[in-house]
Amino acid sequence: MRLRPLVTAAAVTAALVVSPASAAPAGRVLGYVANNGGGVSVIDTATNAVSETISDSGGNSPYMAAVAFDGTRGYVTNTVQNTLTVIDTPTNTVDRSIPVGSHPAGVAVAPGGGFVYVTNYADGTVSVVDTATLTVTATIAVGPNADGVVVTRDGSAVYVTHDTAGPSKVSVIDTTANAVVATINVGSTPTAVAASADGTRVYVVNKGSDTVSAIDVATRTVVGTAAVGFTPHGIALSPNGSRAYVTNSDFDSVSVVDLTAMVELRKIAVGDRPIGVALTPDGASAYVTNFNSDTVSVIDTASDTVTGTIAVGQRPVGIAINFVPPAASNLVAGSAQLQLRLLGFAVRSIDATLTEKHTGAPIAGQTVVFRTVKGNPLCTATTGSSGKATCDANVSLLVGLSTLLQGYTASYAGNDEHGGASSHGYISLL
Repeated sequence: MRLRPLVTAAAVTAALVVSPASAAPAGRVLGYVANNGGGVSVIDTATNAVSETISDSGGNSPYMAAVAFDGTRGYVTNTVQNTLTVIDTPTNTVDRSIPVGSHPAGVAVAPGGGFVYVTNYADGTVSVVDTATLTVTATIAVGPNADGVVVTRDGSAVYVTHDTAGPSKVSVIDTTANAVVATINVGSTPTAVAASADGTRVYVVNKGSDTVSAIDVATRTVVGTAAVGFTPHGIALSPNGSRAYVTNSDFDSVSVVDLTAMVELRKIAVGDRPIGVALTPDGASAYVTNFNSDTVSVIDTASDTVTGTIAVGQRPVGIAINFVPPAASNLVAGSAQLQLRLLGFAVRSIDATLTEKHTGAPIAGQTVVFRTVKGNPLCTATTGSSGKATCDANVSLLVGLSTLLQGYTASYAGNDEHGGASSHGYISLL
């Protein structure tokens, strides 16, 4: 695990390099765990290990986490600082902290990533953040204890829960007018909320009623209720919409709910006081934050069994999982010197420097291939701590002086963390 402070990038772990002719790197599926004790733990779901911890000095008490659908930005609410932290997910660096309302809790990203909606628990409002400018463009009054939030598939409505005891309501916001246009009666003390992928249903967790309410989006009425465990808190839906995974914070379990019949199928034992839950994009695994255990439980959804436990930060709460594309890379080639030899040429100090385009941080331990402009191989080198790769080459007379004087091409194939890049360098006679 490595700590990466605000805007500062650390050295990047070396990875295997693919051939330039191969398909583009696939990227990674990463989990972002918001630790109420501070910091966001990043889980690589391929290894089920924490790859790094993101720290924002302006927000040491994160609550919930959500990641934009394109995977290039993450948003984390900080309940103490009253801010929304914006994370560049390919590089996992903090870009900005945006002031929002008092005690921000839930956060949801609109389809396409144009807007982010943040519930302000103490204010009873929702902040609307324009992701192009990273500014709050509207504040919507919704009612007391605004908590969970989700945007419908078509982006036309936002559903907000109110963490109030007794029979409560869900507020529905029209995103064009940025105003509450309906309220829906649900169970007691509703918290988390999730929307189905087909856009037809919204599911609300009622922690005071130990139930989940199913809301029909077209009629804005409750069409089903499922009983779950004690004090349910978080919810995640399978990609095909057939199941929900609901954390039972006072039962140390996760309820698996059949969403067609609205009935609990089984309970899965996890860690102490489970809060948040998220599924991988393929639906094969569910990840559950255990607030009192400082861990994340990994559930295999085919067998509904816990297959692993991951240590994270203190008091983990929110979790989001998404595909994250490789970070854009920048490769800058330098200039080399050409010497004549008895049976050929010597090209000295061929070099190129590889950095992250977003942060400018050097990328170490990566292979850079150097060729003539006509594709003749020159040499191969590995980038050092400064991101620079340097090598010398002995070249046959058959390559030709005119070819060499046209310069060289440096190329980096890329990997799952960093995208490929190429650049032209110069060769001059000594």
